[in-house]
Amino acid sequence: MSVIDIIRKWQESKKEKSEKFKEMQENDKLTRMLEERKLSSNERELNRYMKEQREKKIKETLDEIHKKRNHESWKGSNIVGKATMLKDDRPILKEKNIFIDNRNKVPLQTKREGMSFRW
Repeated sequence: MSVIDIIRKWQESKKEKSEKFKEMQENDKLTRMLEERKLSSNERELNRYMKEQREKKIKETLDEIHKKRNHESWKGSNIVGKATMLKDDRPILKEKNIFIDNRNKVPLQTKREGMSFRW
């Protein structure tokens, strides 16, 4: 058997699987439609309402999970124990103006000893 024969068999089996899967999907769709038509309009409406409520709960739960994961990814795990990038963890982000030396309340632009360039 050559490599080409192996590839052909693999492609044929893949094609057969996809055709079989499409056929199963079509059968499932037809049975679902048939079951839906057996129900009364009120039952269909109730089922639709219950499905919407379930999807809403799922969406809220997923939003909470995403928010928690996002918070954890920003916070990270600190081995050293230093502050992280979160606003509530970084004291630099809590300050009103980071360009003022808080010890003397003097803007950094007027302090010449800390500057490395000429005026």
